[in-house]
Amino acid sequence: MTGVTRYSGPHWRRVVATLANSDARSAYAQIVLGAKLPEVLAGMQDQRRNRALAALLGSGLVERNADDELVAPESIFRDLLAQQPRRQAQTGLARFMRLGRIERYPANKAERRELLGWIVSEAIRPGELLTEKQVNERLLSYTDDVVLLRRYMVDFGLLERTDSGSSYSRREGI
Repeated sequence: MTGVTRYSGPHWRRVVATLANSDARSAYAQIVLGAKLPEVLAGMQDQRRNRALAALLGSGLVERNADDELVAPESIFRDLLAQQPRRQAQTGLARFMRLGRIERYPANKAERRELLGWIVSEAIRPGELLTEKQVNERLLSYTDDVVLLRRYMVDFGLLERTDSGSSYSRREGI
């Protein structure tokens, strides 16, 4: 289930991270609406303004044109969508996952146990004792229904709960 895909051009994570910043988002909106550089984030401290503009330039959301003005290329989102890999037939556990999260549980019990075992081995280190809240936080990376996932792990004997029910640990040998 490993394998990293490298893309050329803007990367969606960087674009989203840039847009998550309110200063960069405000500057981007102003540039999209045609504001010239002196007007963009006018009145903001230079350091803060420059950081927002640098993030926009670095992410590819804006670029400088021939006149050294900042413009928002219309192709940015089309380019990001074009980077999406075509779905290929998947084998093994990958066929039950999408973007690192459980898309569906295997109907076959052996495959379900294998999937759950892989998740336990990824999420919890051997000998680690975790509260229910800590377990839930880690399992949230794999599904929104952490209660069901945790229950499956306990039922399949992959995750052990203390007698008091206050903490969980990964079963030895997994």
